[in-house]
Amino acid sequence: MADVGAPYHDRDGFIWFDGKLVPWRDANVHMLSHALHYASAVFEGERAYGGEIFELTKHSQRLYDGAKTLDFTIPYSVAEIDQACRDTIKANNLKDCYVRPLAWRGSEQMGVSAQATKIHLAIAAWDWGSYFPMEERLKGLRITIAQYRRPDPATAPARTKAAGNYMICTIEKHRAERQGYADALMFDWRGRVAECTGANIFFIQDGKIHTPTADCFLDGITRQTVIGLARKRGIEVIERVIMPEELSTFSECFVTGTAAEVTPVSEIAQHRYKPGKICEMLITDYTATVTPKAAAAE
Repeated sequence: MADVGAPYHDRDGFIWFDGKLVPWRDANVHMLSHALHYASAVFEGERAYGGEIFELTKHSQRLYDGAKTLDFTIPYSVAEIDQACRDTIKANNLKDCYVRPLAWRGSEQMGVSAQATKIHLAIAAWDWGSYFPMEERLKGLRITIAQYRRPDPATAPARTKAAGNYMICTIEKHRAERQGYADALMFDWRGRVAECTGANIFFIQDGKIHTPTADCFLDGITRQTVIGLARKRGIEVIERVIMPEELSTFSECFVTGTAAEVTPVSEIAQHRYKPGKICEMLITDYTATVTPKAAAAE
């Protein structure tokens, strides 16, 4: 693979594209692809540890189901998508990496209607470390408050990993970074705490974990994993409505996601948090969970 700093269109390696592995630079689409104009695409973010993709089938199933939500069917089964992901990391000689499957509508029809478009599937994989710089992770992320809000599920497929849902996330991520923050906390359309631009959020109060109910945003696979790990430790996890005025009442805060993994938060606007034992414990448990047993034994 090319240097990790190279542009994503100009790298060595292979991308799985509509059923076969093609040279990385040849994995192109036409500018009149429906997905480019109307966001008719779904994707996944996955991580491989020691050559094994964590919760691969859950990701593939979510991709397949997400396409159905956008009114198209991926022409490969979940098992075939699983194998294509494995073939992609193997072809690129990767062990610890990020994996990006993407399904989208092609260029056979232009306009809002798109029944005649061909459905494509591609999978890329590359070396990608922490989503946040390590220095920020160790001391906790600084987060601001977003201006845009997560939409009402009656107005958008809010719980699907659809490309269009991330438009406001990019806007808010850029706004936060311009202000010197790592990310932004988004409220939902009702003014309740929801999630960050690309990660779910958790708070700790009196030894209990509180997290917003995932009714208008993605119930992340990492989120589900961390909730399970906490409960296995005997830590109570409460999924509930969290209001902005409660942000000052919590002692710890962290975010989760395939890219973010488990990352402490030290600041949300004027509110301050100190990464503590529960957060450290969950980081350790998550690392142990995603690390293949054979690699851990070496």
